[in-house]
Formats: sequence, C-alpha cells, structure tokens
Amino acid sequence: MKRTVISMAALAACACAFNAHAQKFDGLADTPQMGWNSWNTFACDINEQLIKDTADAMVKNGLKDAGYQYVNIDDCWHGKRDETGVIHPDKERFPSGMKALADYVHSKGLKIGIYSDVGATTCGGRPGSRGYEYQDARTYASWGIDYIKYDWCDSKGLSSVGAYTTMRDAIRAAGRPMLFSICEWGDTKPWEWAKDVGHSWRTTGDIHMCFDCEFSEASYSRWGVLQILDKQAGLRVHAGPGHWNDMDMLEVGRGFTEDEDRTHFAAWSMLASPLILGNDVRKMSEATKRILTNKAVIGINQDKLGIQAWRFLQSGQLEYWAKPLANDEWAVMILNRSDEVKPVTYQWSTSRINDDANKRVLDTTKTVFNWTDAWTGKTGDTSKKLESKLAPHGAIVLRLKARS
Repeated sequence: MKRTVISMAALAACACAFNAHAQKFDGLADTPQMGWNSWNTFACDINEQLIKDTADAMVKNGLKDAGYQYVNIDDCWHGKRDETGVIHPDKERFPSGMKALADYVHSKGLKIGIYSDVGATTCGGRPGSRGYEYQDARTYASWGIDYIKYDWCDSKGLSSVGAYTTMRDAIRAAGRPMLFSICEWGDTKPWEWAKDVGHSWRTTGDIHMCFDCEFSEASYSRWGVLQILDKQAGLRVHAGPGHWNDMDMLEVGRGFTEDEDRTHFAAWSMLASPLILGNDVRKMSEATKRILTNKAVIGINQDKLGIQAWRFLQSGQLEYWAKPLANDEWAVMILNRSDEVKPVTYQWSTSRINDDANKRVLDTTKTVFNWTDAWTGKTGDTSKKLESKLAPHGAIVLRLKARS
C-alpha cells in the first residue's frame, strides 16, 4: 500500500510538471475528421467481429478511398478494471483484446477509435475515466488507439474545462497522437474554450433519427437535422483547421428519403462538421453509397481553408447558404425546409455575398462564375438566372469558380 501511495504521488507530480507545457497533438484534424461510429445503429450491441466486418466493408465499399479513415467503437466495449486499475475490454465481446483488434483495423489502412467518459461511469453504465485519466490514456496508447471520443455523462460537480483539459494532458503524456473528440453536448459552450483542448466539440445534444423534430425525454432532448442546423447560428467564427464544430454523427442511410439523406450530408459538409457515419456500412444501398462517396460534396467539407458556411438569405421556406473555398472558389447550398416541392429562382447578377468574418466576397455582379451541381454534374454560370425545383427537404449544392 505504501509503495502504491508513493507511486501515485510521483505520478501526480510528474503530471503537474507536464501540464505546464501540455497541448493537444497537432495535424490530426487539419480538415474535419471522417470515419464511422458504432452507436447510432448498434448502441451497446457491439463486438470485435462487427468492428472487423465494418473495417472490411469500408475498404470494399469505397469509403476508405473516399476519405473515411476512423473506425470508432462507442460505449459498452468495457469490461472491468483489474487490481491495478487498468481497464480491460469485455472478454466475451472482445475476446482477442483491443490491441489485436487495432492491429486488424490498421492492417486495412484505417485507424481505430474508442470511447470513454469524464465521469466514474459512462452513459451506458460502464467504467468511466474519472480518476483514471492518465492510466486510461496510457492503456489506449498501448493498444494503438488513434481517436478518443470523450462523453459527458455522470459529470455532476465537474468543470468541463478541467475534465477535458485533464484528459487532453493525459493523452499528450501517453505520447501517442490521438484525435480528441469532445462530446460535451454544447452544455458549457465549448466553442469558447476548447480550441486548444480538443480537435472537435459537439455543439448540441444527440441527433435523433428524424429530419425535422425534437424528441424530448425527462431532462434531455434529441434533435432532428434541421434543429441541429439551426443551432449552429453564430458558431462559425470558432471553427477552423484543427478545431471543428461537431454537429454529431450522420444518420444517412438509416431511413430518410434519398433527398433528405443528400441534404443532411450536404449541410454537414457545408458547415465543416466531422463526417462520422452512423449507418451499417456492411449493408448500404447503392443510393446511400453514392451519397456518402460523392467526391464533390466531400471536397467541400474537406476544403483546406476550413471556413464554415453561413445562411446569407432566407426566402420563405428556402434557405441560401454560402461557404468560401480555397483558390477563391465558393460553394452555395439552397435548402428547401418545407414538405412541398418549391420553385427556385435566384438572380446572380444582382447578388453580392459578403463573408465579413473572413473578409471574402462572392461578387457575381461584376464577375461571372461557372458553377457545377455537386449532385448531378450539371453546369451553368452566373450570367443567367438560376431556375430549378427543389424536392421536399431537398438541397441544391453548387461549386462556383470565376470564369478565366
């Protein structure tokens, strides 16, 4: 016991000395991270074979080639801590252990993520990392983990800044670059304090499998696609390379209409949110695959400037969003929030769109821009009025480049 006390005291002293210089690992999220997470479809019903099969499918279905690189295990992988406090995976669900599973995922050219929580217990009632942050980070590093999603359950009495900074410092001390995804639900405005703590932070409570709704429980709400989109107002100034506003995992391929899936994917891409898939990628329809591997839309999300889109115009149930891109290009999304088909008429020649926050202007009153529809490949230019029809909950996404 005495030896343990001395050991823990020494560890604490080392941690305090390290904290003065600790920082997150750079270069892990220069563009929004892309990958898959187990929670939306499988919740606690996970095991190592599912993770292996998912990694295989991501390679086979073209997701890896499209840019998705993380295979993330969410809650409920945990077994128990041993007598020294080391966490172990559930032996029945992960009989080969996490190191072997990480090696398998890495052998496919992918990276692996894991989940923990600031509290003593996770949202699913498994062991959290409170009081074990440095030990858990070292364990994850020894397994070869590349990504940590860190949740906010059982957090009563905790400081979010303190809890997340502690785990950031623990990750740094463990020595392995691991992307740090803050899942604090936007409760304490992490966009105001987390830039130097994590690589992304959730801006809202959990997404719900609906396009336009709020699902309320006793003390908690889950949100539809449009509700999460609305809650991003004013947050774009806090996002950029290495620090992203996270709008939660995608529900594409889980029951929306094809138009809603395209809009959902386009909105997350326009707003530079991490693209973390939540569907069963082993059983994707061709339509879902086409959406999730669309190079033009992914390119908008992964643009190196890392500027988040904003809504510059609302006309009834139609919304117009703009996003500056590298090389003086732009992306424009027109969204139909209604349940009915809506005609679109937009006169480019009288439009001047100002991004005051980033000192950029899309001036189609003086310059003609060629545009390409990211979904259909159709082309046109801004010398002519844009006229189209939008399906219910549909979205047009155009990429604009000045005519040379």
